[in-house]
Amino acid sequence: MAEDQGSKTEKATPKKRRDQRKEGNVFQSKDVATVITLFGSFYVLKLLFPGIYRTVRDFMIRFIGFAGTVTDKGEGTVGNLSMMFLTTAAKIVLPLMLVCMLLGILGSGIQTRFLFSAKSFRPKFSRLNPMEGIKKLFSLQNIVELLKSILKAIILISMVWSMMKKDMVLAVRTMDMDLLRSGAYMLELTMELVIRISMAFLVIAGLDFLYQWWNYERKLMMSKQEVKEEYKQTEGNPQIKGKIRSIQQQRARQRMMQAVPGADVVVRNPTHFAVALKYDAEKYGAPVVLAKGQDELALRIVKVAEENNVAVVENPPLARGIYASTELGQEISQEFYGAVAEVLVYVYKLNKKME
Repeated sequence: MAEDQGSKTEKATPKKRRDQRKEGNVFQSKDVATVITLFGSFYVLKLLFPGIYRTVRDFMIRFIGFAGTVTDKGEGTVGNLSMMFLTTAAKIVLPLMLVCMLLGILGSGIQTRFLFSAKSFRPKFSRLNPMEGIKKLFSLQNIVELLKSILKAIILISMVWSMMKKDMVLAVRTMDMDLLRSGAYMLELTMELVIRISMAFLVIAGLDFLYQWWNYERKLMMSKQEVKEEYKQTEGNPQIKGKIRSIQQQRARQRMMQAVPGADVVVRNPTHFAVALKYDAEKYGAPVVLAKGQDELALRIVKVAEENNVAVVENPPLARGIYASTELGQEISQEFYGAVAEVLVYVYKLNKKME
C-alpha cells in the first residue's frame, strides 16, 4: 500500500474527479456539520423558548384541571391524557427535530454541493472482510478521529467544569425564581456554554476541514501510468488513432483519384503541384477542385489524367495558388477566374481540334 501510494505523484484529472463524485466519493468534514447543527439548534431553541414555556404552561394547567375533575379512570381517560401529552411533546420536539435535520443537511450540502448518489447506498462486500477492518482500525483517518474525540472531550469537560465553578451558586438560586425566569436564566447559561464550545469546536472543524481536503486529494492522486491509461480511454490510443487517420487519408486519396478522370483539366507545376478542375455551369457558379496533390501525389494525379485523356496544362503560379487556397469540392476563388477561364478556353479549343 505504501509503495502504491508513493508511486502516485500526479494530481487527479478532471475525469477522475467527476467519476469519484458520481460514486458519491467527495470530501467533507463532519465536524463542520456538527458545529453548524449544534449552534443553530441551540439558537433556535433560544428563540422558541417563550413559545415552549407557554406550551408547557398550558399543558400543565389543562392537565391539573383535567386531573382534578375526572371521575372515570377508564381507557378513555388514559387515552385523552396520552393524546394531550403527545400533542404537547410534538409541538415542542418536532420544530427542534426539523431544525436539526435541516441544519445537518445544510452543513453537509454546502460542502458536497448537495450531492446525492444512489451508489453510496449499494452494499460493499469488501467491508465484510475482517482484514480490511483491522487495517482501518490502525489507519491514519481513525487515528485523527481518535485524537479529535479526545480533544473534544477535554474541551467539553473543562468548559463545563469552569462554568459550574463560576455559576453554580446562581444556578441553585433559580429554585427561588418562577419557572419562566429560572428557565430563561438556565437557557442563557446554556447558550453561553454552547457558544464557547462552538467557538472551540469551530477551530477544530476548520482544521479538520483542511485535513479532510488534504486526505481526499492524497487518495485521489494518480500514477503516471494511470494518467496514460485514462488518456487512452478518453482520447483513444495514439497509435490506433494514427493508424485510423492514415486509413482515412488513404481512402480519401483513393476517392480523389477516382474523380480525376471526370476533370476538364489538370493544372500543374511540373513536378510539385497538380490541381484537377471541372466546370459545370448547371451545377456550379465556378470551376470546382476535384483533386489536388503535392510532389508524389501530384505526379499520380497527372499520370491518371494522361491515362484518361484529361488535358494537362502547365501553369506554376495558378497551380500553386489554387492548391493553397481551395479545398477539395470547393469552387475556386474569384482571383483565379480569369486565369482558369483562359486555361479552359484553351482546352476546349484543343479538344475541338482533336475531334
